[in-house]
Amino acid sequence: MSVSEQELLNLLKQPKKRSEAFSGLVRTYQERLYWHIRKMLLSHEDSNDVLQNTFMKAWNGLEGFRAESQISTWLYRIATNETLTFLANKRMRNTNSLDDVEDGLLFNLRADSYFNGDELQLRLQEAIRTLPEKQRLVFNMKYFDDITYEEMEAILGTSVGALKASYHYAVKKIEKFFHDEK
Repeated sequence: MSVSEQELLNLLKQPKKRSEAFSGLVRTYQERLYWHIRKMLLSHEDSNDVLQNTFMKAWNGLEGFRAESQISTWLYRIATNETLTFLANKRMRNTNSLDDVEDGLLFNLRADSYFNGDELQLRLQEAIRTLPEKQRLVFNMKYFDDITYEEMEAILGTSVGALKASYHYAVKKIEKFFHDEK
């Protein structure tokens, strides 16, 4: 644990300094967590909502945080769970097929004024959308966030070997997506 993270943890344990320390925690992690969530949801508005839920859960769970993992790992775990819950709820609310939900997410990305990627980036997102949820999550965490397999193991509760296999299969499927496109 880095010194700044340890100091932050000490401040979070002090009732009189908790609010100020939590504001620092939000400032430190909000952008990274936003993009982690956004890569799964593609929508700016949905990502902001899930990010707010993530920090609310973190605030409410501070008393129970035992510091067995880093704060960042704990926050990523909360953000990941909130994202997966959001997606599951969206699928349950939508009476259409899973493909329709995925197509809707891509349509929203194309129409999103906050997305400023080029056509290749959009095609990459389309390829990523074809992956099963777990592979998509592992691919995004490894490829975009450069999170180590060991950190992912702590966040996702999955073995390093299984994570490496998921990433490998995800890369192969994305390569096939681009190859079949030609």
